[in-house]
Amino acid sequence: MSVATSMRAKRSGRSHSDKFRQRFEVGVLSVPALIMFIGFVILPVFMAAYYGFYKWKGFGQPNVNGQFVGLDNYRIILADPNFQQALGHTLFIAVMSLIIQGPLAILFALLLNQKFKGRGLIRTLIFVPYVVSEVIIGTGWSLMLQPNGAVNAVMKNLGLQGVDWIADPKIAIWTLMFIISWKYIGFAVILMIAGMQAIPEELYEAARVDGAGFWRQQWSITLPLLAPTIRMWAFMSIIGSLQLFDLVYIIWGQYVSSTAGTSTMATYMVREGRLANNYGYGSAVAVVIFIISLVIALTYQRFVLNRDLAGAVEKRERKQLERRMKKREREQMEHDEIENAIAPKNASMEVAVS
Repeated sequence: MSVATSMRAKRSGRSHSDKFRQRFEVGVLSVPALIMFIGFVILPVFMAAYYGFYKWKGFGQPNVNGQFVGLDNYRIILADPNFQQALGHTLFIAVMSLIIQGPLAILFALLLNQKFKGRGLIRTLIFVPYVVSEVIIGTGWSLMLQPNGAVNAVMKNLGLQGVDWIADPKIAIWTLMFIISWKYIGFAVILMIAGMQAIPEELYEAARVDGAGFWRQQWSITLPLLAPTIRMWAFMSIIGSLQLFDLVYIIWGQYVSSTAGTSTMATYMVREGRLANNYGYGSAVAVVIFIISLVIALTYQRFVLNRDLAGAVEKRERKQLERRMKKREREQMEHDEIENAIAPKNASMEVAVS
């Protein structure tokens, strides 16, 4: 019995040592990421909040070279019709990105998840715009969409009248939506394909045996099991829309975006902050954008992503419980083996003593 006890003590010691080593490794590996997060996310937010209390041109220290204005910058932002317009455009882009890109991404993913010749090439072509720099994309579309650009030239050759794709307020926002969808839909398609490939094939085989057709399988199996992927993509799409800047700034320039109806909160921040030489006001706009993004992100997580997080936690706990049960079974088997090995010796010793 003493041998079994010592074996259990050794296993317990190794288990505690392994847990400590794992936690130590996680802590050490997390330090660089934590430092980067504090230095490039948390600290800039507090600095922007501090600068937002000043009327400051960006030279020297705000408390020396600027004028303290308290909450005046924030009051002006919330009352400015241009900011309200930019906020409306940003929310419109966020909603329309979900409406346009979501269904198209699912349809493309369903197609590209099938086996056919040239599938890899088509996947690559759809994904290429996403990895190309916004500067290159914006410059290319800006040249093609000019009044004398390639798009209007093609339309005139077809007998159609040219359109002012960039400056016309009735068309510009839809031009922007087309470019955004063309560029970013590849990312959504890849995510959807990855989610579809994680669905067990046995479910589709069982559905086919029951007589379900292709579209019935997608409606009853693919979409429900793809829901966590869709929700995660939607979250990333919303956050990306709230931060949209590059394409609008490159295609519509510094001031045209406001008159063309394509301004976003980020372009408003740059125009009223850096270009107006009022960095304090621009910092206040950055804080407002951060707060709006944070509120939307927390709300989305609370009411949409929580079910996925809860499911992931439940799945992890279930796996941990299974591992603990297997470990106990293994320890019990080892204990029984030790007992069986010791039993003959104990019996022989008892016989010898008697």
